Amino acid sequence: MTRNKRHILHIVRTLLAVVFLSAFLTRCAHMLSPTGGPIDTLPPVIVAMTPDNFTKNRPLTKHEKIYIEFNEFVQLKDQQKEFYTSPAMKKKPLLTLRGRGIVVQLRDTLEPNTTYALNFGGSVRDNNEGNPLFSMRYVFSTGNEIDSMYMSGYTADSYKADSVPKSFIWFFPADSVEDKPEYDSTIFKYKPAVIARAETNGIFIAQNLKPIDYRVYAVQDKNDNQLYEPGTDQVGFIEGRYNPAKLPDFSIWYDSLRRYVSAEPQLYIRMFTDKAFRRQMLSEQQRPMQHKALLYFSSAHPRIESIHFDSIPDDHVIIDPQTEGRDTIALWFNHPSKLLPDTIRGKITYMKHDTLNVLQKVTENLKLPWKLVESKQEEKERKRIEEEKKKAEAEGREYKNPLEKNPFEIKFPTSGEINPEKYLEAEFDHPLVKIDSAAISLVEVDGKSGAEQPLAVHFVRDTAKMLRWEVRAAWKPKAKYKLTIPAGALTNAAGFRNDSISGEYTAYDPEKFAIVKLHVKGRADATKYIIQLTDASNRVQQERRDVSSGDVQFNYVSPGEIKFRIIEDKNANGKWDTGNVVERRMPERAEFYINENAEEVFSTKANWEVEVTMDLEKLFAPVTMQSLQRMLDEREAQRLKKEAERLAKEGPKKNRERERMERQQRDRNFGSAGNMFDRR
Repeated sequence: MTRNKRHILHIVRTLLAVVFLSAFLTRCAHMLSPTGGPIDTLPPVIVAMTPDNFTKNRPLTKHEKIYIEFNEFVQLKDQQKEFYTSPAMKKKPLLTLRGRGIVVQLRDTLEPNTTYALNFGGSVRDNNEGNPLFSMRYVFSTGNEIDSMYMSGYTADSYKADSVPKSFIWFFPADSVEDKPEYDSTIFKYKPAVIARAETNGIFIAQNLKPIDYRVYAVQDKNDNQLYEPGTDQVGFIEGRYNPAKLPDFSIWYDSLRRYVSAEPQLYIRMFTDKAFRRQMLSEQQRPMQHKALLYFSSAHPRIESIHFDSIPDDHVIIDPQTEGRDTIALWFNHPSKLLPDTIRGKITYMKHDTLNVLQKVTENLKLPWKLVESKQEEKERKRIEEEKKKAEAEGREYKNPLEKNPFEIKFPTSGEINPEKYLEAEFDHPLVKIDSAAISLVEVDGKSGAEQPLAVHFVRDTAKMLRWEVRAAWKPKAKYKLTIPAGALTNAAGFRNDSISGEYTAYDPEKFAIVKLHVKGRADATKYIIQLTDASNRVQQERRDVSSGDVQFNYVSPGEIKFRIIEDKNANGKWDTGNVVERRMPERAEFYINENAEEVFSTKANWEVEVTMDLEKLFAPVTMQSLQRMLDEREAQRLKKEAERLAKEGPKKNRERERMERQQRDRNFGSAGNMFDRR
């Protein structure tokens, strides 16, 4: 072990010891505090471990027990999520409470010459106030040595450019796994030798590593099953090999606000949802409506060769991908209702993965039954009409059936303001199959005289969603408009037609909005970028694609706080592309713009012009340990600044009230549990 690594090891152990010791000494000074005094905010303190922590030559047999004693009664919370072992055991150890401590029952035969770590996360809490003891670990070895190298890193969401909390980091000895760049099966085929976990700020400190080369991966593990599930869990990887003995030194400290140990990151893992690696098959078929069927596939973008039905011509079947991943396909039947059978039968030919994960062309049967099921309201209305009809017949009166509600459905604003750079949106429950464009009229209304000027109007279908249409016209700022869609102008796939629709609108007044001008300096190689203007919560408000160098302008920006997400569009396809862990393809980089004053959020006001100069070559410079730590420091400074502003805005009185409510909530949660674990 190098002198620097020994120094880091000493610092970590000393730091953790100081944390536990200081908490213990402080707690001892307050053990006899009268009821109603200051709220206890200190975590439990470890007073003994049996066998001792960091023992060596432990037996390999099952049923080994470990006892960890604290200075007070404790409780276990969320142990399924918080507690894990490194390396993973086939059967997780069993945790039980006994006296003022925890019994850990090992249930798995251990590997020889292996360093094991039991990581408790935030599962151990004091029994009264529920204060968690973070960073608690119990380490032992079945051999003569305890592996003692360290590595730190940061896990981030590739698109959101923010930390991924509680992700697992898996370390595989590089010489013990295959190295096939064209097909990386490491996380599917092997078990990690060492496991670490990121804290809520995305920082991890991996401990008990050997001074050897590792391949490093990160997995979010949403289901807490210690397995990577493609398409569900976020995943990340780093190209190359990493030896903790050869990496630069890093600083560590105790984060007193979050109450756990943090560090400067040596590694930067960009995580993403890999939607490509799934076995393809037709998993389910449904027919929720008379004119609609749904085919569910287990993987995105199914390759469908053909679909044929016994009773419906092929040109009367509309194929409509439903989701962004295109793993659900809707089939709309543009066919008269009376000619649709209760059960539609047919065949589908598509590419399906066989047992060897090879795509093969297969043909499978389709069986799509449908039955009209009345809702409770519909049943109630039907019975009411039947009773009124019988009553009228008994009295000798003529009964007239009430007008039925038009089944044609549309979501469409009939009033409001219009962004002149956009359009009105209409959404239907069935695809439109006929539009009488000549019957639809749009007029501009003079605000003074009321005179009407006819304008050209166009219905354009959204290329991404078949049921969504755009009503486009040459809108003018501040102008007023009237739109009329007469009854029967629109016909959907079920044969239903619309009732008359009319709307009145006013185009935006530019003086009520801001203009944002960007002066962009891109890379010399003319790399393309996507610039998204978001609100303070990262929701996209406007977007500009195919940007390289030059000026970019956003009009009609609502007053308030804004941010800029920049996507490095490597393949110039106008969208952010995720990665592929099997092909070792990284996701496209996405970064939030931060100016020279470390500001990420910018303010806009009505009738303002905001100008920002962006150096994208600087923004997308290679990430180093120093630049990553600088970015994290800037984000933390901004977070603390916002928190201080919030507390100052609330005022002392509101802060005291909030503390009082938090104390009452803790009393409700834990006050009745005082003697629950008293085994004396």
